[in-house]
Amino acid sequence: MSFDDRWRRLRERCDSLEPDAVLVTPGDERVFAVDRTDDEGIFVTFREGRERTLRRDQFETLADRVADDPLELDSLPPGVGPYVAVLSLAPGFVVEGGAFRTTDEASDAGDIGRETGGEYDSPFVRSRWDVRRPPESVHDDALLLADWLERHDATDLGTLSSADAVDLYVLLSDVQRGADDLRRDVGDELLDYVGPEGRLSGQFGTITRTHRKRRQLKDDEAIFDRLDEADVPREWVLGVDPDKLDVVVATTDVGEDEVYDIHDQYYVQKTGVDSGEKRTRLRGLRDRLEELDDDEADEIREEIDHLEGRIDDLLAAG
Repeated sequence: MSFDDRWRRLRERCDSLEPDAVLVTPGDERVFAVDRTDDEGIFVTFREGRERTLRRDQFETLADRVADDPLELDSLPPGVGPYVAVLSLAPGFVVEGGAFRTTDEASDAGDIGRETGGEYDSPFVRSRWDVRRPPESVHDDALLLADWLERHDATDLGTLSSADAVDLYVLLSDVQRGADDLRRDVGDELLDYVGPEGRLSGQFGTITRTHRKRRQLKDDEAIFDRLDEADVPREWVLGVDPDKLDVVVATTDVGEDEVYDIHDQYYVQKTGVDSGEKRTRLRGLRDRLEELDDDEADEIREEIDHLEGRIDDLLAAG
């Protein structure tokens, strides 16, 4: 297959990618989307907003280079990564054993098997959903939770169906997990802004720099030596080690119920998330927002302004 034919097929595949499809560069996985193509190049935008034109002549040079010798992906210069990711969509290229190389299946007929469900079998294609960053994940989960609470009455949990209760629990769990992870990251950053015993205020509240003491036992000999110096009997600090006791129970005929008081405690645990359903629901919410006419949008803005006014009045009242 000539490069002209490969270029034509590559452009067709770039233009037919799913709307939420993105690509990631090998190794560092920088995320970018294909905006459009023309005879001279492929135009992409990276997640941080930087635009770049991937030139046709550079693709041809890379294709010739890979035809002569496979390209090791773990030693790619940063500027080559986007070219490899996009070229992996073209006929006759595969990733095997950590290398980017050509195949003998370079014809249209030989390449049909690389297309599955509207996407092409490239290891560098992702959906936008799969490459969300923590703030985006928290935003999406919080939006889904707010939408669920808007459509259901959760003031009396006993009236919820089992399916509704499961949905609410899963959404709360996802929001909590994502928010806790993000909160820790933000807290680490805030330490650079707040001095010792300092306070820092924002629009919604105030944070204070605090500390807690974390203790870890020194090794046994160091502890016993110090206790001996202070004439403290070692028996005062000796006790049963649960970890060692577990080994005894597992390897001898000592029964667990002979050394433990056992009480069963039941709880529910999230064991699965239907990401596809969440993504579909989010897409529906966004479509609904985009379809709002000017009057509906103005009405929503007025409701938001009214709510902000009530909050300001409550704060002013102390």
